[in-house]
Amino acid sequence: MHSLLLTDSSTLLIGGLQNHILEIDLNTVQETQKYAVETPGVTIMRQTNRFFFCGHTSGKVSLRDLRTFKVEHEFDAFSGSLSDFDVHGNLLAACGFSSRLTGLACDRFLKVYDLRMMRAITPLQVHVDPAFLRFIPTYTSRLAIISQSGQCQFCEPTGLANPADIFHVNPVGPLLMTFDVSASKQALAFGDSEGCVHLWTDSPEPSFNPYSRETEFALPCLVDSLPPLDWSQDLLPLSLIPVPLTTDTLLSDWPAANSAPAPRRAPPVDAEILRTMKKVGFIGYAPNPRTRLRNQIPYRLKESDSEFDSFSQVTESPVGREEEPHLHIVSKKYRKVTIKYSKLGLEDFDFKHYNKTLFAGLEPHIPNAYCNCMIQVLYFLEPVRCLIQNHLCQKEFCLACELGFLFHMLDLSRGDPCQGSNFLRAFRTIPEASALGLILADSDEASGKGNLARLIQRWNRFILTQLHQDMQELEVPQAYRGVGGSSFCSSGDSVIGQLFSCEMENCSLCRCGSETVRASSTLLFTLSYPEGSNSDKTGKNYDFAQVLKRSICLEQNTQAWCDNCEKYQPTVQTRNIRHLPDILVINCEVNSSKEADFWRMQAEAAFKMTVKKHGGEISKNKEFALADWKDLGSPEGVLLCPSTEELKNIWLPFSIRMKMTRNKGLDVCNWTDGDEWGPARAEEEHGVYVYDLMATVVHILDSRTGSSLVAHIKVGETYHQRKEVSEGVTHQQWYLFNDFLIEPIDKHEAVQFDMNWKVPAILYYVKRNLNSRYNLNIKNPIEASVLLAEASLARKQRKTHTTFIPLMLNEMPQVGDLVGLDAEFVTLNEEEAELRSDGTKSTIKPSQMSVARITCVRGQGPNEGIPFIDDYISTQEQVVDYLTQYSGIKPGDLDAKISSKHLTTLKSTYLKLRFLIDIGVKFVGHGLQKDFRVINLMVPKDQVLDTVYLFHMPRKRMISLRFLAWYFLDLKIQGETHDSIEDARTALQLYRKYLELSKNGTEPESFHKVLKGLYEKGRKMDWKVPEPDGQTSPKNAAVFSSVLAL
Repeated sequence: MHSLLLTDSSTLLIGGLQNHILEIDLNTVQETQKYAVETPGVTIMRQTNRFFFCGHTSGKVSLRDLRTFKVEHEFDAFSGSLSDFDVHGNLLAACGFSSRLTGLACDRFLKVYDLRMMRAITPLQVHVDPAFLRFIPTYTSRLAIISQSGQCQFCEPTGLANPADIFHVNPVGPLLMTFDVSASKQALAFGDSEGCVHLWTDSPEPSFNPYSRETEFALPCLVDSLPPLDWSQDLLPLSLIPVPLTTDTLLSDWPAANSAPAPRRAPPVDAEILRTMKKVGFIGYAPNPRTRLRNQIPYRLKESDSEFDSFSQVTESPVGREEEPHLHIVSKKYRKVTIKYSKLGLEDFDFKHYNKTLFAGLEPHIPNAYCNCMIQVLYFLEPVRCLIQNHLCQKEFCLACELGFLFHMLDLSRGDPCQGSNFLRAFRTIPEASALGLILADSDEASGKGNLARLIQRWNRFILTQLHQDMQELEVPQAYRGVGGSSFCSSGDSVIGQLFSCEMENCSLCRCGSETVRASSTLLFTLSYPEGSNSDKTGKNYDFAQVLKRSICLEQNTQAWCDNCEKYQPTVQTRNIRHLPDILVINCEVNSSKEADFWRMQAEAAFKMTVKKHGGEISKNKEFALADWKDLGSPEGVLLCPSTEELKNIWLPFSIRMKMTRNKGLDVCNWTDGDEWGPARAEEEHGVYVYDLMATVVHILDSRTGSSLVAHIKVGETYHQRKEVSEGVTHQQWYLFNDFLIEPIDKHEAVQFDMNWKVPAILYYVKRNLNSRYNLNIKNPIEASVLLAEASLARKQRKTHTTFIPLMLNEMPQVGDLVGLDAEFVTLNEEEAELRSDGTKSTIKPSQMSVARITCVRGQGPNEGIPFIDDYISTQEQVVDYLTQYSGIKPGDLDAKISSKHLTTLKSTYLKLRFLIDIGVKFVGHGLQKDFRVINLMVPKDQVLDTVYLFHMPRKRMISLRFLAWYFLDLKIQGETHDSIEDARTALQLYRKYLELSKNGTEPESFHKVLKGLYEKGRKMDWKVPEPDGQTSPKNAAVFSSVLAL
């Protein structure tokens, strides 16, 4: 053995004069790898972040790959032998011996190599016989050259050596045998032939390591100074008593006849587990009630402890004492939901357990998905949904467009969750969102930093303003003709403004008597609470309508500029309403304990008044069973008498009545359906409106699972009619939306706010009969022109690089046409996982993928197999892994400055796929479920023909496209990298083969025999395709001739 190299904290490489290098795992002290090297072996090893550097006695230095240890480059440094070398940055310096007529002679020229160009540069002549050298990179990349006689010279590797820089080490022995430099570059160590070490430093107290600490030595056994021990303490560690090493029998070694094993009694099983347990055979399964910390139980020494049998649910840890007793407060459906990932990803996760409705939830694992609840609120506002889905513009990152695409997915879904990855990707590119602090880092989101209630209220204001601006742009792009025909684009003002905007007059009255009036508008209001309302517990009681009126018609004293006085003066600013919005949006601003106490006090006062109004005749619980939750929101349903629990913590009214007075005043009062009121239209002519509560967004405070945001939404009739096939559905229903958990709730639950854990954040009130005021027709704005030829974003693309032929007008796809599809992806964020105590891997957060290439090929006609879409998707986000081996994407392919590919935006290609989906084509591909998921598309199941499921037997493994192509088509694909054109065309051919083997699906039994033979062959070959003898099958090259003719 001649050399050791510690590659990381637990791996060691050992080399010497043999034809292999050993890799040792220091944790298990076992050999893990053996790498073959050339004779006569390796005597010196160094490592950088690019290569392993191995020095040989033959005078050569080889550069090896960090993973495979294969030789990448080789420098023939000296003709005789190598003495030493070192590497720093882009430079490699070596010293050694050259062959002379009389034998080997020490070469006074140091060989220096540039690792960027992999060639030698000017050698460095020194004035000593170099035996050792090291880089000392402090301010410059100095070299320390040491001779065996003790001479030491410092010089720059690219400069000239100066004899004045020579120092002498006085060794005890005649020769220096070794030399090294500390990691901090503050100390030099020389070892001589007499076994002495000479230490040189540049300071009296040097630091040897960058983060050095004092060495901890074992404490001596101080028997005389031991403190007295209290034997009455049960938890006293007996290890404090030192026991000498002895071979005699100890007093505690009782004979077996006098002792018996007494294992600790197992705690009784939780009653909740026994109640919910389901047995399959002799094995029982039950959900975890989360009443104890994992793998921890209280440790009790006394058998007489009466609490042992009852097994208190409060853990023994200090953290548990604070958190566990509060777990019962937060209802299970309100807790933060997480996706449990397995090795199959999301395929075996049961979303139906969390959502038994036909509405679509939203997945929470994407960065900045805290806004999921607000996306659902906007979706269930019928005029907003129709407006957004009618919108289409040419901006690459338009939030209105991306929100429309997401709403379309929510429409198509039948209970399956969707994800807003494309919307959130566009959201992260908006500069205003970053300036407002709306974009959370992954670490902040995971740790729960920041107040989610404030965050979602700022997001609410931002999204309404952004949608209002997007809708005001009335330019109709040429690429998207027909958009202007929408009924929502006929008005010069934004429809978002018509829905949400409230016109106001702001009056500023100076104490000099001058008054300034200016008109303005706002898209939402913020609640302003009465001052000093919490100074005592018997404060004044307020209706919600009173606080709302005070917030809308706000009056405040502030310093403002007065033109008459020509200076800043105390002014009284008041706000009067000119026109009320159709949708009243309110930010609650419950950001401190003061506001929370105000809500709590008003709810208690409202509860007492309600009990007094009913004469104390309110039942504690409901005395009947609900036959069908659908009847809860129905006006024609049974009138349900509220219980005591339903009326607690309620201050918010379900309806409010607002009236514009003639002197620009505003009257606001709480409204119940029992109050008398005239016909709607007649009253509205006099400025009287009734607003019904449509949604509440609440902040859930859960110390155990972390805070989260949920929404209560009253879903209207039209949404139920679209989702439920049965006609005549006329009911409305309140639902809880907690990411992908959706559950129908009672209407009282939507306005109940227990301020200990459920804090209101945003309220949405809508005018009664709002939908009748707007045209709710949706015209698909995506036209066939999106499939026609378009220019590439890449500056260097030439016609010779064209890999597809765009569709002609006579080739436009029809309903039922086949289209071969394949997509390739790159990684934006790596997967986050942890190892469980049993050694299995648990995925905390999956890797975040981004689509990089999308290919569609013709599935019929004379040009069958010819691609008509082959788009590389430009990305502005940082790519951590191009996955070249699996995707074929190389660095630079997605950069518009240097790419030679047909580069487009994600939105442009997304519109093409959306048009194909809307027209009704059938997509043929392999593993399309993942492709559509990453692209963020919802495709009806009857439009997907996935070969991974066509050639699959139940409870068997999925088969790769490469193996299927080799087995059925005699094609050898995916040799070095994947190519999406090849994969899409192969999937089409496999589908044709499937129709041939199954006789168009009429003979399933004969096809089942074919699948059996496929699985038997796969098991024999270990599912590996034999290596090709030559080039890929010529079948692949023939189809592409027409493309190359371009």
